[in-house]
Amino acid sequence: MCYVRRMTTTPNAVAATDLLDALAVPFRSAYIDHATLTTQLTAWARHFPEVCHLESIGVTPEGRDLWVLTLGPEPRRPRPGVWVDANMHAGEVAGTAVALAIAEDVLRLHLDPDATVHGLPPHVCDVLREVLVVVMPRMAPDGAEGMLTTGRWARSAPRDARPDQAHPRWVYGDVDGDGRALFMRVEDPAGDFAPLPGAPQVLRPRRLEDPGPYYRLYPEGHIAGFDGDTIPDPSSLSDNATDFNRNFPVGWRAEPEQRGAGAFPLSEPETRAVAAYTAARPWLFAWLNLHCFGGVFIRPPGDGPDTTLDPGELALWRQIGAWAEAHAGYPMVSGFEEFTYVPGKPLYGDIVDYAWKLRGTLAWVVELWDIFARLGVPRPGRFVDFYDRLDDADLRRLVAFDAEHNAGRMFPAWRAVDHPQLGPVEVGGFDPRVGLWNPPPEELPAICDGVATVFLKVAAMAPRVRVGVASRPLGDRLHQLTVTLENFGYLPTYGPPSARALPHSEPLHVEVTGLEGDLALVDPALGRADLGHLEGWGRGLHNPSQSMAFPRSLGTRHRLVLRGEGHVVLRVGSCRVGWQTLAFELRDPAMVRREDAIGAAVEAREGGRAGSYQADPS
Repeated sequence: MCYVRRMTTTPNAVAATDLLDALAVPFRSAYIDHATLTTQLTAWARHFPEVCHLESIGVTPEGRDLWVLTLGPEPRRPRPGVWVDANMHAGEVAGTAVALAIAEDVLRLHLDPDATVHGLPPHVCDVLREVLVVVMPRMAPDGAEGMLTTGRWARSAPRDARPDQAHPRWVYGDVDGDGRALFMRVEDPAGDFAPLPGAPQVLRPRRLEDPGPYYRLYPEGHIAGFDGDTIPDPSSLSDNATDFNRNFPVGWRAEPEQRGAGAFPLSEPETRAVAAYTAARPWLFAWLNLHCFGGVFIRPPGDGPDTTLDPGELALWRQIGAWAEAHAGYPMVSGFEEFTYVPGKPLYGDIVDYAWKLRGTLAWVVELWDIFARLGVPRPGRFVDFYDRLDDADLRRLVAFDAEHNAGRMFPAWRAVDHPQLGPVEVGGFDPRVGLWNPPPEELPAICDGVATVFLKVAAMAPRVRVGVASRPLGDRLHQLTVTLENFGYLPTYGPPSARALPHSEPLHVEVTGLEGDLALVDPALGRADLGHLEGWGRGLHNPSQSMAFPRSLGTRHRLVLRGEGHVVLRVGSCRVGWQTLAFELRDPAMVRREDAIGAAVEAREGGRAGSYQADPS
């Protein structure tokens, strides 16, 4: 990790960051199991409780906690925040490393107020210290554990409660007793796979020119419901029913229209926990969903061309895409235009649709690990076509890469085994877990740094509401309070343009929540007022509305007139950006801030936080 500590750093900060380093498990250089993940998270929460809150938002059917970590001073106080999740697909464990790296970077910023990370300017790091960062490093711990320990395939979770299980179907599992569930091949003159010329241990789809031998390729495991004759077609979901990324409620479509959809939206405890938790946090403004592999960022819309997107929002994505190219080296593409497996047919029930359309966040996917660039494969017209267009030369380069840079993990030797149902087979041959699905561990540090830099820049776009209050004596024991709100943040207080109409994107408002002494509002109707939204200063990249022909800034003010002398408490904000509670004492000729003890008591009573103010006796 690249970080800088300024010379003014205090000894306490040095000690805290040294402890942070000492607590680190090797998640930046190895793929860790659930126990090690739990050790890391609990260590951070135990040693840094003032900036780190850990909670389990659910338990999987196999008894593993769904951990969520919230980072920031007063981590339970609502305010603008961002979310990152990883490993919702069992085999894509590199996302866990990146999510933990983001958490560690943010912790470092909070533990040392003079630290910077990834070359970000000090003022950007200061902005990041105001933003809540919520990290879910592993959404599918049951599936990930099986993949890490045995290679047992599951798209998300290794379970299947479907009632229709009487038909023959493949069940993944270890056949040869080596502790791994990989592949099986059976020689067959009608087989559809053949050895790769120049690398005969590697199978690839049969070509007309191939002289043989030919093989049928199956997953390592057995056939449930085997009738002694029928060999079913292998399927990635044959013994694990649900793809978590097809189980979210926005745009959900049932089987067979959408494979992996689950019995109903949020049918899985993991997806239900994520939806319930995030729905209760309207202050989330950005959402990064970590996957593998490919080396690409995928943005909305996923169900229509860019012409359906607000031009201002498209400008925001252009800006994030520019950061993605600069720091991670990955392009950003439209989900609909470049990442639908069947052109023009959306993927239904995915988490980004939920996060973007229902939660109102800047939500996007990253497919970590650009193996295509490492192999020198030219980019096709649609990015998704990378995955099924590798030719023989590309495959030979993959074999060479595996031998030279991946310790030969991907292509183990085939071993002859007597299968209890199929008879003589060969087992092994291909292990895509490290090298294809996930990068070699040696590649992790650079990937963590690049993606973390992009995500932290997006986090720094969050709205930042500042409240100013000025008092003006009007005579005859009257005081005029002027409450001024400003947004110092990049984004508006509603987030991206597509979020403005959502119910939880409520406008800012101010209300008088307490009057003590002989104070009274001259017009009680002004004791609560909607103030609308505040635009941010950012407009993305090449926003057509940001023209020097008509530069302008926006602001919001509200005035209250009170009679008498005493104490007044104001509450300003919204569920979208959080609340600030301000307590003042009014007496002629000016407004005086109450003692800290009184402000603390008000804060405890109101459940808010005392904010800044400006006194103007003129």
